[in-house]
Amino acid sequence: MDMPGNEEPLPDSRVGLTPRQARRIRIVLASVLMAAMAAVLVVRLASRTSVLVVGVYGAALVLCGVVIELSRHGRTRLGTWLLGLGLAAALAADWLLLP
Repeated sequence: MDMPGNEEPLPDSRVGLTPRQARRIRIVLASVLMAAMAAVLVVRLASRTSVLVVGVYGAALVLCGVVIELSRHGRTRLGTWLLGLGLAAALAADWLLLP
């Protein structure tokens, strides 16, 4: 019998991002980081012109573009790891290699 006072709670719906939302967030994040890397590249080139500076920050820009494409094709986890590790490597190379 269905009693009005004995209603069962609805099961909790899934909490988190949908795959589409996750893709959009990764794309926006990679785009913002790409713009930041371009700004840092301009600042670094203004202070010291070097092929190594262009190489490090150019690779970071390419990496951001690759992550955008990976996210567009649904590979958001791979893109997140690649973005995090790649930008950490670019910043480490800037700190270690560039004068």
